[in-house]
Amino acid sequence: MTVDHSRAPVLEALDAYHRQGQLAFAPPGHKQARGADPAVRKVLGDAVFLGDVLASGGLDDRLTRGRVLERAEELMADAVHAEHTFFTTCGSSLSVKAAMLAVAGPHEKLLIGRDAHKSVVSGLILSGIEPVWVEPRWDAERHLAHPPSAAEFDAAFAGHPDARGALVTSPTPYGSCADLRGIAEVCHRHGRPLIVDEAWGAHLPFHPDLPSWAMDAGADICVTSIHKMGSGLEQGSVFHLQGDHVPPELLRLRADLLGTTSPSVLIYAGLDGWRRQMALRGKELMGAALELAAEVRGKVEEIAGLRVEGRDDFCGPGLADDFDPLPGVIDLTGLGISGFQAADWLREHRRIDAHLTDHRRIGMQLTHADDHETAAELLSALRELARAAPGLPPAARVEVPEPSELRMAQAALPRDAFFGRAENVPVREAAGRVAAEMVTPYPPGIPAVLPGERLTEPVLRYLTTGLAAGMNLPDPSDPELETIRVLRTDPE
Repeated sequence: MTVDHSRAPVLEALDAYHRQGQLAFAPPGHKQARGADPAVRKVLGDAVFLGDVLASGGLDDRLTRGRVLERAEELMADAVHAEHTFFTTCGSSLSVKAAMLAVAGPHEKLLIGRDAHKSVVSGLILSGIEPVWVEPRWDAERHLAHPPSAAEFDAAFAGHPDARGALVTSPTPYGSCADLRGIAEVCHRHGRPLIVDEAWGAHLPFHPDLPSWAMDAGADICVTSIHKMGSGLEQGSVFHLQGDHVPPELLRLRADLLGTTSPSVLIYAGLDGWRRQMALRGKELMGAALELAAEVRGKVEEIAGLRVEGRDDFCGPGLADDFDPLPGVIDLTGLGISGFQAADWLREHRRIDAHLTDHRRIGMQLTHADDHETAAELLSALRELARAAPGLPPAARVEVPEPSELRMAQAALPRDAFFGRAENVPVREAAGRVAAEMVTPYPPGIPAVLPGERLTEPVLRYLTTGLAAGMNLPDPSDPELETIRVLRTDPE
């Protein structure tokens, strides 16, 4: 079948809606901007409201006989070598939950890399799935986690042959990638599906010099955030499916359970337009982004006190299997400041936002949208930061645990602990108690504490010293972390 990637069904239907002068006596209530507050219209512009129509009974007829969304999803699947694609306007936080529920159910086991995003943990809490944690590969020198290896998943299956499948995160927000082909082979040898949380990998299918992406590597389900490394709108996400381990109707059923009944056509349009852009020009655009990234990395390396972490740092025995250079991770150790300080300084003094911060790094993400003008602005800001660093206070010490101290015992299922009888206790008294909430440094959003884990002194020190140093902890019940929510009684 010939596929025409110059078409964009959602955008075309939206254009037809306006040209035909459709008049809605249905939501949304702003009625094509007419009822929107003038001050809001001034800031947002009318284009936002004009693109905000009902998906069915608006963009398409009430029975969706035009197959607008279905045709857009088919084009997306073809562009990225998947058999089925599903759009969602609720972000990959929803998509990954739908994928998990399509593979495992309450009280069933799922192998999961412990460097998973908090949305995965939320999925465990909502579903009652029992996690079997697979340890990431820890870089003790740089205090970074890389995805688990295929051998570690194989060992986990050997210990838990009743596990329903596996979930791995690749790329990480730092750009380190797993051996997806090897992990997929392990899963399929055990007759189980592989889910890849590839939220940071929307761009990977479109250039041969980028790491292999999940569908080409043989994964069964892949979740991708188009808004992160693509050019979709925030909350624009897709999940792709191939093979016969997970029926497409089952995945759609699970997604329907979680998704909104009022999806945003604006977000659909962003997904559709991005697919067309990448299908027609992806190799050219991503090639230019890779060339620019290489140029920027070289110039950052010339700035005293800054070091760009790359393939030689992240890949090798016991580390990551591949590397994406576009997250642009910069080590600030030579400046004596933290990533938290650097991000705050860059925003305040140069109006530049970093995508990633930790106790010693910032991530300055580059995409196909960047050019020499934006790169020059970034380099100028980084040079000024390096000059200003001696006048900043020394970085507050964050007591990062050794890899052996990061792992805490899972004393109860995340769901049982989250919904169990709980109390708040002072953090200084919490070691040995079982957590009843998540505590997640954000970004990148990988929980340091999960519900059901038995708290330890090193992890608690890491969080309290990190908070004092500028770490963002958005999810604990006490944002000051003077107390932490724990189970009242120890699990039996």
